[in-house]
Amino acid sequence: METFNSNIFPKGEKASSDYFSGGIAWVQIVKPNDSELNCQIGNVTFEPGCRNNWHSHSGGQILIVTSGTGFYQEKGKPAQVLHSGDVVNILPHVIHWHGAAPDSEFTHLAINTNTQNGIVEWLEPVTDEEYKNL
Repeated sequence: METFNSNIFPKGEKASSDYFSGGIAWVQIVKPNDSELNCQIGNVTFEPGCRNNWHSHSGGQILIVTSGTGFYQEKGKPAQVLHSGDVVNILPHVIHWHGAAPDSEFTHLAINTNTQNGIVEWLEPVTDEEYKNL
């Protein structure tokens, strides 16, 4: 099992189980949203097997993987395996989820862009069946 070694940001607060399943996630807001730059940056750490619900961002999102192994999947498309250094550009309104592999913690920076259009619209959880069938 790959374990969480170190990160330059604190782990943060436990994320709401309303939006994450399969384990615990932690969120540390690194840069709060504002009306001048219209972006928010969060450091998100997922324990093995944890993932967020299907969701979309009206302003788009950028993920920068900083440690571990995880997945990113857009609705109707195959999942992508993610490793440290990977960058995912998510266009506005694309329904997707992201989270840790079953045997690895996973950490990424989540950059929510164009937040004047909204930050996130949460949808249904990723089922255990969807996750196991990656």
